[in-house]
Amino acid sequence: MPKLAFENPEGDLFRLSDGMIEEGLAATRESDRKRMILPIHRMQEAEVQRLINFLQPGTYIRPHKHPLDHASESIILLKGSIRFFTFDDDGAVLTDQVVLSTPIPGVLDIEPNVWHSFLVLEEDTILFECKKGPYDVKTDKEFAEWAPYEGHQTVENWLKKLNT
Repeated sequence: MPKLAFENPEGDLFRLSDGMIEEGLAATRESDRKRMILPIHRMQEAEVQRLINFLQPGTYIRPHKHPLDHASESIILLKGSIRFFTFDDDGAVLTDQVVLSTPIPGVLDIEPNVWHSFLVLEEDTILFECKKGPYDVKTDKEFAEWAPYEGHQTVENWLKKLNT
């Protein structure tokens, strides 16, 4: 199974170093998924999940929603550029698409039960993500049945269509 994330850090203080950034971006260049997560919360069971997402263009973030009532999600663009989308229940793109691009950091805050995804527009894009934990793979997100699953042969065409 491909590596999806780095190990949780230890200690009382986490500082994102230049070395960690380079290691995270290098991992995205080696990954078939073109992305890598660096959790910065110390334990997987943490009540607040904080993550650094390293991303390259062409990665596929399957549209999803966070179905639990407490499952809001905040994203802060640290470097690069993304095009963020929300969708209705049938998969139609809603009018509130947003492009975030540095050097101006962008902030998104997504309420529970909102179908969303984004395209990475620039190499070496880095996001900070925060949401309530603890993380449970069974309840964290619901993937959209109207979008191809990760690794499906139609993903590339789906991304092209979304990017038009």
